[in-house]
Amino acid sequence: MMTVLRSVVLFVLAAVAEIGDAWLVWQGLREHRGLWWIAGGVLALGAYGFVATFQPDPNFGRILAAYGGVFVAGSLAWGVVMDGFRPDRWDYAGAIICLLGVVVIMYAPRG
Repeated sequence: MMTVLRSVVLFVLAAVAEIGDAWLVWQGLREHRGLWWIAGGVLALGAYGFVATFQPDPNFGRILAAYGGVFVAGSLAWGVVMDGFRPDRWDYAGAIICLLGVVVIMYAPRG
């Protein structure tokens, strides 16, 4: 159980770092906030790369595939919190499907 909890926390940290990276670069370029925002985005992307390596599963492909689902749901949540985005029922349905995929890929019993 602690391994799953650790994995989930690492997925959340990775999502904050990677989604934060894209958002900071977006703010720097599209919202004209400047190079410091972009630099922060570059640092956040580097942090994402390190966080992913701490996942307890040794399979890079599995971790990155599962993280894709976390990224989808996390991106929608980020938009709600940071930009006032209002997801519709299809956004919620898609996020749930992606998160179910994460559970199957990462936490299904293997023999």
